[in-house]
Amino acid sequence: MASSAEGDEGTVVALAGVLQSGFQELSLNKLATSLGASEQALRLIISIFLGYPFALFYRHYLFYKETYLIHLFHTFTGLSIAYFNFGNQLYHSLLCIVLQFLILRLMGRTITAVLTTFCFQMAYLLAGYYYTATGNYDIKWTMPHCVLTLKLIGLAVDYFDGGKDQNSLSSEQQKYAIRGVPSLLEVAGFSYFYGAFLVGPQFSMNHYMKLVQGELIDIPGKIPNSRKCRRAQWLMPVMPTLWEAKAGGSLEARSSRPAWATYIIPALKRLSLGLFYLVGYTLLSPHITEDYLLTEDYDNHPFWFRCMYMLIWGKFVLYKYVTCWLVTEGVCILTGLGFNGFEEKGKAKWDACANMKVWLFETNPRFTGTIASFNINTNAWVARYIFKRLKFLGNKELSQGLSLLFLALWHGLHSGYLVCFQMEFLIVIVERQAARLIQESPTLSKLAAITVLQPFYYLVQQTIHWLFMGYSMTAFCLFTWDKWLKVYKSIYFLGHIFFLSLLFILPYIHKAMVPRKEKLKKME
Repeated sequence: MASSAEGDEGTVVALAGVLQSGFQELSLNKLATSLGASEQALRLIISIFLGYPFALFYRHYLFYKETYLIHLFHTFTGLSIAYFNFGNQLYHSLLCIVLQFLILRLMGRTITAVLTTFCFQMAYLLAGYYYTATGNYDIKWTMPHCVLTLKLIGLAVDYFDGGKDQNSLSSEQQKYAIRGVPSLLEVAGFSYFYGAFLVGPQFSMNHYMKLVQGELIDIPGKIPNSRKCRRAQWLMPVMPTLWEAKAGGSLEARSSRPAWATYIIPALKRLSLGLFYLVGYTLLSPHITEDYLLTEDYDNHPFWFRCMYMLIWGKFVLYKYVTCWLVTEGVCILTGLGFNGFEEKGKAKWDACANMKVWLFETNPRFTGTIASFNINTNAWVARYIFKRLKFLGNKELSQGLSLLFLALWHGLHSGYLVCFQMEFLIVIVERQAARLIQESPTLSKLAAITVLQPFYYLVQQTIHWLFMGYSMTAFCLFTWDKWLKVYKSIYFLGHIFFLSLLFILPYIHKAMVPRKEKLKKME
């Protein structure tokens, strides 16, 4: 009887678990449908926002605690987020992290370890793309895995640099070189850090270890939001400055704001900005979609309308990335990972994990400005580990082209990625040619300097900028050749014709409009 009762009780518990899981699935699915989003997208957004309570818990309970506790916390929270989003498929990240640790330990600080890491991690990612890719934008385990791939490749390169003579390294390489030997727990904590596991940003192992060791703080030796700090706020509410004793005994002025305000306020600013973009994207996304580009209604509109829709959509489609990166940046600031030293006036900088320069992104009329303001840390990673490492080729354009090819493959196997980054390469080259022509031509320089025409120039530049940004993003977002080719045909391959024509024409215009004496002066 007892065993029968125990069996019934186990059945009831199991049934309750299944029902509870079913209700959770149903409620999330209903909520996602009401918001006009997919359930996976809703899980992603929830997971990103979960970083804020995790960061506050870390700040309040784990700051300056034993490092192994912090690594365990980061690993456990990251794994929980991975399971919430992808279920048992979290084993992909676990496998690659463990194998990467073994590569570092067994192969040591050798070029073999670097090449093995690059080939294995990229091959695993590309295999994941091959077996899971569809013709649509899907949120699958490969999304965070592409972030992880860059982290682990960077880890191997930095570990390799750590074994070199310091004098043989550049100042940048010295900054990131790993001198110690990372443990498995350290590599796991670095990889699964909840503020960057899903969508980035990229950061180095050395920067992560500074966070764990409590070094990324603007008031050294004090625990943020601790009781001691809060008592000081009430005891000294009117003091104009706080004086912090430096190691040598001298006093240094610091802000009179509460200790928590120095990082809470920057974090809330990025969170608020992210929420603003999230609300805007949620409200407008049903009305501005890439699917409309494939409809007969789009084809039947006049040419100018098709171009203007592509321009507006090309700007709008990037806002989903802007939203995620701003929110995660706030999490990084809250933990301390965003701390980036002090300005000259002593004000703390919290932009170490900034993936967006919003003002530059919204106002700069040049393609290079968008590149400099969008996905900053990934671009910096590619510059540091790919572009600069190809210096031995002796050709800057070739190094840049190979770096963009790497980025295209890193994003996925669809032809649209290759077309998008090929267009970026072409546009940047033409833009540099045009800028050099205007700068070196006396006639064009004088014309460009006319103040009253500046608003007109700006409007023309922005129109060209975002029209052809949308043109490039069309291939990026439609993925497969049959889709993006259909849209390109509808606007007569305008982007390719425009920039390929300029690529060949601008050198002749430069030769005609730049006096020989200016060329000789430049050579001198």
